[in-house]
Amino acid sequence: MKKILNNYTFEIIGATFCLGLGMLSGYLAHSGDTIWYQSLQKPDFNPPAWIFTPIWTILYGMMGIALGKIIKIKNNANLRHLFVIQFTCNIIWSYLFFRIHRIDLALIDLIILYLALFALIIKSRKHTAIFWLLIPYFAWITFAAILNLKIYFMNA
Repeated sequence: MKKILNNYTFEIIGATFCLGLGMLSGYLAHSGDTIWYQSLQKPDFNPPAWIFTPIWTILYGMMGIALGKIIKIKNNANLRHLFVIQFTCNIIWSYLFFRIHRIDLALIDLIILYLALFALIIKSRKHTAIFWLLIPYFAWITFAAILNLKIYFMNA
């Protein structure tokens, strides 16, 4: 057990860090079923509210494991910088969308996140584990961007 903990210390710390900040962001932004959010026009493909918690829990865990693996790579500041950019945008999105009700700014933030995540995935393709850990997140962000865009246009 000690050997496993020693081999995966960075991955465990990364997962804890990403999960913790992700949960804190959602809590502070008052994300979820607020009166404002309930009153928005949403497309038919808008998922039910209960689905977001398990999906984000899994994705933040996978992101954190990827972060731990990125930290282990020596002389690769590009991956670290891209991770920080996309993760910062991820955390800010909840505040923009749910807390200050700026669907437009949330969409711009999501586009920056999307581009940084895309670059991170391309740059990490030589690191197979990191690459595959980020693919489900990229798929969800793609869906989130389409959903955010549709909500924006339906409520503009």
